[in-house]
Amino acid sequence: MASSNSAHSSSQPRIAIIGAGPAGIAAGRELLQQGFTRFTIFEKAAAAGGTWHLHTYPGLACDVWAHAYTFSYAPNPDWSSSFVSQPEIERYLQSCATAFGLDSHMQFNTHISAADYQDKGVWLLTCEGGEQYEFDVIINAMGNQHTPQYPKAEGIESFQGDYWHGTQWNHDVDLNGKRIAVIGSAASAVQIVPEIAKVAGHLTVLQRSPNWIMPRGNKGYSAFRRRVYRHFPALSRITRRLQKFLMSFVFDATTLGHKRMDQFEGMAANYINKVIPPGPLRDAVTPNSRYGCKRGLVSDDFYPALLRDNVELIPQGLKAVKPDSIVTSDDRELPVDVIIYCTGYRILDFDRIRVTGAAGRNLAETMESAPEAYNGIAVPDFPNYFFAVGPNGLVLNVPYFDSCEKNIETIVRLLKQKQEQGLQTISVNPEKHREYNHWMSQQFGKYSWGASSCSSYYSTESGHVPFLYPGTFKSYCERHERCHLSDFDAV
Repeated sequence: MASSNSAHSSSQPRIAIIGAGPAGIAAGRELLQQGFTRFTIFEKAAAAGGTWHLHTYPGLACDVWAHAYTFSYAPNPDWSSSFVSQPEIERYLQSCATAFGLDSHMQFNTHISAADYQDKGVWLLTCEGGEQYEFDVIINAMGNQHTPQYPKAEGIESFQGDYWHGTQWNHDVDLNGKRIAVIGSAASAVQIVPEIAKVAGHLTVLQRSPNWIMPRGNKGYSAFRRRVYRHFPALSRITRRLQKFLMSFVFDATTLGHKRMDQFEGMAANYINKVIPPGPLRDAVTPNSRYGCKRGLVSDDFYPALLRDNVELIPQGLKAVKPDSIVTSDDRELPVDVIIYCTGYRILDFDRIRVTGAAGRNLAETMESAPEAYNGIAVPDFPNYFFAVGPNGLVLNVPYFDSCEKNIETIVRLLKQKQEQGLQTISVNPEKHREYNHWMSQQFGKYSWGASSCSSYYSTESGHVPFLYPGTFKSYCERHERCHLSDFDAV
């Protein structure tokens, strides 16, 4: 076990980053930029990349324009198209980790199972294998789309055929000619269905409720265009700004009462009407919710896949699973060989590791009753513990990288102030925390995803809406710029 000497201004703090996805990579890069060198990035997998390393299902691609889906300080001129698939993004992230000088700070195949606050600013990390490490600061960069969520249906484990969650793809099973059931029709399903429809004997898609889907309009980039991006980096930056500008419309499109919402719904409805002929299928895929209540999707091939002779969409949920069949919510029984669950994740699953803060306070229990954080990065009674992207730490109208960078920038700035003042611990002031989250609670109702009438993974059973920040990225940045050590109780 590492030594437990606390860090003051005369010595650097020992910092643990848990997770080597985009947030963990951003944290490591910013720490080095600000002169911190005593840190370790723990990653349970064998390589960096986070979600983009762990998830490998057919059709997996980003639904954000490629040039926008990068670190602001690391443009990539070599994207192959306007939207890119998982292997390219994984390679990009791993190349960034190397370019930022993080390889020597990475510790792979290390699954952190517990983080327990000791005293005097020291955290004890315990690995699944029993190893223990002491650190002065923890940055939780584990991401929020990790733990598979299965439907509440009887008999799931009684199925005698092959089944898995889409995020844990079984590449050993040959799907050619099989009778396949895909449970769900949202983000992962719209990418998986078109791919496996090409090989399935028969494919059944169960849909509890339809989603708004825009055409992706993916365009390949020629070798010449990529050379231009490499030789003229300013063009890459201009492309990124343009793509981010187009993304900014999403904020207005999810604001209740804004005309942009009607425009988005109209465009999506026109897309449905263009691809799918009048009839039961068109009716089934046309949403009756407002745009943004559920995550807006993009796809060029999901609707065409539903029109294939070997594909059937059933607008029902899953009621039960039997050894060789599934039963829909309207009691229709269908024989199947393979079941693929595209039923999403447990969002903000804080029980993935046991985290015990000051006075024995348990993070998972705290978040179960009130999934809240100050500026998306800190919770009272957890000294020197930060979220790279915590509750309401994501902004809808910018790429994920932008939110990560802003959160990490604030965390490292606070650590810099802490070191300069020779402080042992900082913990967000409970009153500041309450004021911030009270303000947010009054904003959620302005948006389709935060309205009480919306039922989606954005909201919890307790009625909280802990996923997105209720405002623009500009206002988010302004709040982060005002975040100062004075907002924290310091020792």
